Amino acid sequence: MPSTATAPVIPAKRELTTKPRFSDKVFRGIVTAGGSASLVILGLIALFLALKGFHVLATEKFSFITESRWEVLQDENGNVVESTFGLGAMLVGTFLCAVIAVVIGVPIAVLGALYLTFYASYGIKKIAVALIDLMAAFPSLLFGFWGFFILMPSAEYWAKLIHKYLGFIPIFDVPAPIFTRSPFIAGLVLAIMIIPIVTSISREVFDQTPLDRIQAAYALGATRLTMIKSVVIPYGRGGVLGGTMLGLGRAMGETVAVYTVLNVVYQVNWQMLFGAGGNVASLILLKFGEAGPEEIQALMAAGFVLFLLTLLVNATADFVVTRSAGDRR
Repeated sequence: MPSTATAPVIPAKRELTTKPRFSDKVFRGIVTAGGSASLVILGLIALFLALKGFHVLATEKFSFITESRWEVLQDENGNVVESTFGLGAMLVGTFLCAVIAVVIGVPIAVLGALYLTFYASYGIKKIAVALIDLMAAFPSLLFGFWGFFILMPSAEYWAKLIHKYLGFIPIFDVPAPIFTRSPFIAGLVLAIMIIPIVTSISREVFDQTPLDRIQAAYALGATRLTMIKSVVIPYGRGGVLGGTMLGLGRAMGETVAVYTVLNVVYQVNWQMLFGAGGNVASLILLKFGEAGPEEIQALMAAGFVLFLLTLLVNATADFVVTRSAGDRR
């Protein structure tokens, strides 16, 4: 009987092409538009602040950064007779409060990230991560109220102890017994605010530590603590530094929380325990409601300077993280 089997059908060769499909083009266009919109909005904000504050920046020149006076003199008719605008005192307060926040908050954040990564059980880690992410979303006004009503009485006692035993150090000296609403208290509030940011970034970096390096450390007889010091910390150093810079940028630009717990006085104050000082953001909030046209321009110029400082800090953080990632490859 003759065979009825048919020859196998060989499908046509599939054409290989790198041309993106229509859906890929649509998705790429949406993503590109979203990213470009963020850059455009950021550029427009910078342009707006620069244009509004250009007259003051051109008049004051470099003294706008170095001068420590902010005065507007008016005659009996309310006309401006003389004005002097300088951000020197507020820039000192901005860096002082931000540095206090970083010194106090970063070690706590890094230790918390190490605990969540290598010590905490799954249940505790899940709850703690959710709470930390929730803290990052809290309005800054709540942190300010918490600092004013809850933290300030205890922090005042700590400030007195520090002054008593470390008052011989200039930054801990107090020219007058005023310990409330000081840069120290503002720095503590800012430290609480940046802990969630630094913790999240540090935890993500520590989670990326290569497993083979961890297992190699254990195989050589290292304890968990030794493994963390010899493997995890060196691997995640750049990421932690980048997170620290992002926290520094957040602390430098904070407004309401600092305004709530800090006694805004326009004078250069390097004594962190003395109840006087301020930062650029709190100056803008304090002066904006009663400012005249010329002072509004000065406040816009102050906002532009703060914008550039924060942008510089964030760009530095991005550079550090990118370079660290390249070094680990």
